[in-house]
Amino acid sequence: MTEHMTERKTTNTDAPIRVDFVLLPGSLILDWAGPAEALRIANQALERKGLPPRFDIHFVGPRTESVSSVGARIAGLEPMPPLPQTSPHWVVLLGQVGRHIDTSGAEATEVLNWLAGLHLQAQQQELLCVCAGSVIAARAGLLNHRQATTHHHHLDDLRQAAGHCQVQTNRVFVMDPPVYSSAGVTTGIDLFLHRIGDVCGPVIAAEVAQAMVVALRRGPTDPELSPFLQGRNHLHAGVHRVQDAVSQRPADDWGVDQMAALAHTSARHLGRLFADHAGMSPLAYLRSIRLAAAEAALDAGLNVSQAADVAGFGSDTQLRRAWRQWGRPGTPRAAIQKG
Repeated sequence: MTEHMTERKTTNTDAPIRVDFVLLPGSLILDWAGPAEALRIANQALERKGLPPRFDIHFVGPRTESVSSVGARIAGLEPMPPLPQTSPHWVVLLGQVGRHIDTSGAEATEVLNWLAGLHLQAQQQELLCVCAGSVIAARAGLLNHRQATTHHHHLDDLRQAAGHCQVQTNRVFVMDPPVYSSAGVTTGIDLFLHRIGDVCGPVIAAEVAQAMVVALRRGPTDPELSPFLQGRNHLHAGVHRVQDAVSQRPADDWGVDQMAALAHTSARHLGRLFADHAGMSPLAYLRSIRLAAAEAALDAGLNVSQAADVAGFGSDTQLRRAWRQWGRPGTPRAAIQKG
């Protein structure tokens, strides 16, 4: 882990993030269309909960038009904004057609010169590289002494472009805040789902993944799958309704009958549906979410009694019992001291 790995958690009350997708000639459409859709759907999910959108999406470039990897002409591109920005800002660099990334042309040179004004800082100016976008970032001098990855076809290009970059192979994506990089194409969606989870919370990330019908992967540094995401890689609408409600309101007085009503089925059939689609019982899912909520509360500085209350445990004793049953190390009180 490098010195860059510390990052403050963000909340939904933070300022909107300007996201600039930088389009050069030959940019791979899936590298930017998938992540941009993920951000759009995240904004919609937030608005449904009465929260403001977090992502202000822009498509920028050195010219007002660009021809994509499949020949579609993208018009109406905005000019690249002045750097550095004074509000939260993500710059997204993308892969291009071909085994070798050519940055000798006039448009690529303009982008490299523009990137020289990028002052990277976690939660302020961040860089997200999809596929061979990492090679462009390296040639702009932004990846020295950082960890990064790229598509396996371009790993040698990345090593040559940034001799001091710690190139990671066989990785879906790599986080070295404020720099994030993914291996390419669909892994860009994985990276953006992870960042949406960081910024907006795991429930929003799960809703985005469900809407896009994609599987949620673990983050590269996560010791285990987040309980908020576990058991969500299915397409059963009724089970998702129950999971959404439990995740959003873990402290409610949930019983199997109440959950079954949300799924418009019987309690017995809900148990079968959860076993088939989520791999656990409804009550086991509830306990896992409550424990995750308690852990988040402890991490935020609440004491054990407060954490038990906000998570829906009836008492400190119930929280401690669940802590042991689910194999958490130490005790809830020790988790506060560790935090």
